Amino acid sequence: VVTRNAPPPEYALNHVVNCIPATAIRMRAYRAFGVWFEDVRSTTIMLGAKVEKPRLLRIGARTIVGPSALLDARGGITLGRDVNITGDVRFMTAKHDINDPDFTASFEPITVGDRVWIALGATVLGGVSIGDGAVVAAGSIVTKDVAPYTIVGGIPATKIGERPHDLRYR
Repeated sequence: VVTRNAPPPEYALNHVVNCIPATAIRMRAYRAFGVWFEDVRSTTIMLGAKVEKPRLLRIGARTIVGPSALLDARGGITLGRDVNITGDVRFMTAKHDINDPDFTASFEPITVGDRVWIALGATVLGGVSIGDGAVVAAGSIVTKDVAPYTIVGGIPATKIGERPHDLRYR
């Protein structure tokens, strides 16, 4: 007799829910799977985004997660208000100790402040905090904390500019 384990809830989330074309229905389904929204009506997770451990994902009001983004929340992810996460962005809270003979996994949280823009194809690694109003340039890999209103870019991401501090958009 062959028995199969039931697929994890993330399977349905990442193969069915993320393909629902009606945004309101898709967002209610994310909430049903455990994603915490400050205001689900003002927030959008676009088509094709993938979420690992939805119960450890917290999203502030008016935040947008772009298409094909990967939110690995196994270590916890908190996104502030008015955050713009462009398509193909990756948040990776998991890593392995390459010197450990057991290749042990560990998880560290990612925290993103308000009015942050993370541009196309950027990667943010676990243990990183991105301050209010910061910008991460396209294709960058963020391995260290980003100060508020700082613009970072490159691999690894380093400061390349500063953003005005009087941001008011919602």
